[in-house]
Amino acid sequence: MRELVVISGKGGTGKTSLVGALAAVAQNKVLCDADVDAADLHLLLAPNIVQRHDFVSGRKAVIQADRCIECGECAKWCRFEAIDEHLVVNEFLCEGCGVCYYFCPAGAIDFIENHCGEWFVSETRFGPLIHARLGIAEENSGKLVSLVRKEARRLAEERNLQWILTDGPPGIGCPVIASIGGASAVLIVSEPTVSGIHDLARAAELAAHFGIPAFACVNKADLFWDAAREIEENCARKGIPFLGHIPFDPVVTRAQVDGLTVVEYDKNPVADAVRRFWEILEADIPRSTDETEANPTTSIPASMLDR
Repeated sequence: MRELVVISGKGGTGKTSLVGALAAVAQNKVLCDADVDAADLHLLLAPNIVQRHDFVSGRKAVIQADRCIECGECAKWCRFEAIDEHLVVNEFLCEGCGVCYYFCPAGAIDFIENHCGEWFVSETRFGPLIHARLGIAEENSGKLVSLVRKEARRLAEERNLQWILTDGPPGIGCPVIASIGGASAVLIVSEPTVSGIHDLARAAELAAHFGIPAFACVNKADLFWDAAREIEENCARKGIPFLGHIPFDPVVTRAQVDGLTVVEYDKNPVADAVRRFWEILEADIPRSTDETEANPTTSIPASMLDR
């Protein structure tokens, strides 16, 4: 089994559109949307939800008025100023540290589990999809990312599928780290801008730090060829396999409006580029047999998962 995680140094580069297009080309795969903060792969794939599960992470303090003696100790000890003068907990400021719960002399504070969102097992026209939805204003520490990847791997093993195609989060923070640990390879999608040059370099450094093979491509390359070629040259200097350039084409938007991937739409140069990319990836991504293949969180620092 091999897992390809598509990432980018910033949002808006087109990685989700590329994952959807790859899903239309690849065979024997499970799809995984690990961009749980802004999951939108389902918009392209129109999934039929088969299983729905709650996601619980961390705890929140709740002061019970009938037991409270109004001593103010909870507000005194709270470092996040989450308890106001009326001794009511602001759920958006509460970090779930538990100090108020442990120091309350009357035992008037309940420390309840925090329901953060949901995760789903769905079926799509391209195969199974594991995806999630965070609640409003909920933080994503990487635990939900690790959960959806774990379930995608379990499903791939259960159905004896050869690939996991994962739509990763943008940036280089904790959710990205959780999305690439133990992956077979990452594909970094960049854009032909000055920030695109910088962001691809950051994402490549992150992949190298965790020992994950990286490939790269430039989306909408013909909007600024100078930057696109500079990215290609930078990849060559750093030994990052460069798959090629994807042209800007309004057909991508037209396909999205119709709820289709660009590969399913009329014959077009973007679809041709995606097919060419997949041929290279399928041939060049190694079949890993090390411990991290069996456990995607092995190479992730425990501190990242516990936050």
